Amino acid sequence: MAAFLAFFFVTFTLLIAGSYASTTSKIEKPLQFTYSGATGPDKWASLNPSFTLCATGKSQSPINIVTDQVVINNKLKPLARNYHAVNVTLVDNKFTVAIEYPDHTGGIIVDDKPYSLKQMHWHSPSEHRINGNRFAAELHMVHVSDDGNVSVVATLFKYGQPDPLLTKIHNKLNELAYNVKSQETISPITIGQFHPAELRKTSRKYYRYIGSSSVPPCSENLMYLVLGKARSISREQVEALKAPLDIGCKYNARPCQPINGRHVEVYEDSNALY
Repeated sequence: MAAFLAFFFVTFTLLIAGSYASTTSKIEKPLQFTYSGATGPDKWASLNPSFTLCATGKSQSPINIVTDQVVINNKLKPLARNYHAVNVTLVDNKFTVAIEYPDHTGGIIVDDKPYSLKQMHWHSPSEHRINGNRFAAELHMVHVSDDGNVSVVATLFKYGQPDPLLTKIHNKLNELAYNVKSQETISPITIGQFHPAELRKTSRKYYRYIGSSSVPPCSENLMYLVLGKARSISREQVEALKAPLDIGCKYNARPCQPINGRHVEVYEDSNALY
């Protein structure tokens, strides 16, 4: 299983790196999938033989989390995040905007196993729902353990005050959008030292379940940790995340998938501040 997940993450990274914008040429390869029309989510499985799990998988993401059906797991611990200040790059994958991390970034510990942060990317509107309610946006922080297991920390956003993390990269997002509009080469943009305080907070309520990548190839057996407290984001920031994306990916949220008997666990410390 670990080898499979390691293969998935390498494959997913190569899909991102090799299938979209070139860093040395203005000629871009077409997207393999979008979020609407003939290449939308209900057609993903037919677009490539490696995408079949998008239709046949039984543990797909995202899901609608129904809070009165979750299972309390007293063995779960507060989710502590410990990241280092590192140089990162901002990448336009055309279906999402992502921050790519180098090795030795730090990360999280789940079930006494360390996971290192590899990537952050955003979906708008949110992919996960809580009791049927959809949020303005969702941040996915993709972590990988040494033995190849993948854990995704998902943060939901509601409209309100600007998100401090996105405020830090606002000018870089605008630069990405400008490059797309002016048809410049879509190259990764260096952000430099990145160590936002928002990523270092301990989260004392989260939902946990086993799911899949929410983009092709929809590989399964990923652990999702959906944080219980929504942060705020401005409408301008949501538009900035959408601006560099392909026209078929401006609304880059996969529909919720059947839960198929899976259990959603919850950890909550009712006496703690979030």
